[in-house]
Amino acid sequence: MLNWADRLNICCFLDNNEYQLSHHSHECLLAAGAKGSLEASAGDAFDQLRKFSAIHKDWIFGHFGYDLKNETEHLSSSHPDGIEFPDLFFFIPEIVIDLKKDAIHIGSLKSDHEEILAEIEGSPVIFPTSFKGIRNTRGKFSKSEYLSTVKELRSHILRGDCYEINFCQEFYKEEITMEPLPIYYKLAKLSPTPFAAYYRLRDKYLICASPERYLKRTGDVLLTQPIKGTWQRNREDSHLDQTNKDNLFHSAKDRSENVMIVDLVRNDLSKVCEEDSVKVDELYGIYSFPQVHQMISTVSGKLAKDKNWVALIEATFPMGSMTGAPKKKVLELIERYERTKRGLFSGAVGYVTPGGDFDFNVVIRSILYNQSNQYLSFQTGSGITFYSQAETEYEECLLKANIPQSSLAETL
Repeated sequence: MLNWADRLNICCFLDNNEYQLSHHSHECLLAAGAKGSLEASAGDAFDQLRKFSAIHKDWIFGHFGYDLKNETEHLSSSHPDGIEFPDLFFFIPEIVIDLKKDAIHIGSLKSDHEEILAEIEGSPVIFPTSFKGIRNTRGKFSKSEYLSTVKELRSHILRGDCYEINFCQEFYKEEITMEPLPIYYKLAKLSPTPFAAYYRLRDKYLICASPERYLKRTGDVLLTQPIKGTWQRNREDSHLDQTNKDNLFHSAKDRSENVMIVDLVRNDLSKVCEEDSVKVDELYGIYSFPQVHQMISTVSGKLAKDKNWVALIEATFPMGSMTGAPKKKVLELIERYERTKRGLFSGAVGYVTPGGDFDFNVVIRSILYNQSNQYLSFQTGSGITFYSQAETEYEECLLKANIPQSSLAETL
């Protein structure tokens, strides 16, 4: 199905990989082709999206880039961006496919459903023979530079400038020619996650194995599930694996990091929800994925009346798990200390239904690729708090980098 869709220059594939505890309304969605689209830069992007969605009451798929912060918080960005996804892009698909375990539902603008199904069934999955793997990606920070920066960020926390800051670094490779789809298949095999995505926007690609939900709307209920807290798995020793899981649950640093973000997202949701309706459904939940254990909390609220879906994103973006607290101050510090634009990384990809329900992930654990300028990138980060030790934070970034790097090492 995805091999069939990738021949079009715009497509978005969202897969929950059969995780049952993620509040998903759809197991697997594919949007292919575009009968209409909106591309916008930070400034009046949300206003443009409001008008676009008011005119087109249809399925729309697309993304919010991290630098929409420049609109929501009146900031600016000056770092280089090798991938160059637009700040905001949404499209009305020509074809929407809802894939379930025992059924496939095809929605098309034409009466060609059987033809589409036949084309999908006849599309072989072809892997390139020339791709020999990508190694030796370069980081924007040396280890010593990274450790020094974390110490500086801790000094901001000790001075009371902020409580927590999500600090990220980019790994990149230039002059790379590759076929993105086989890399997605490899990443999906290595790290199946509940918010995986393959997203093509002409010559730009997102290959995503995200475990995190940013925001979901179902009727008058808004739900967010921030992740803060990561611990390595030990798949070869179940006893040690359980010990790692228990250590994550009891970690003072990870609990502190998690609860601060929970407080931040509760505040964000309170801007658009009924008074006293915002609640923490689960705090410090520990969930296991193929490579890591994660600490995930769930926060929900009942929407206030007359809230357009775009306003819900505008009030809560960028997500707290990828920024820190207080949000505006840490956004300023992120711009000061990081060395590249995050672009689509730390943004969100997802869908909106004709009725205004939606579900968006957090773009992490992802590979981004610009086919035209042959630039490949992935970023990793961690939450810096009072309890942070620079060496440990560096090791966490490398742990997270193992997942995309392994998928680039060789083809299936």
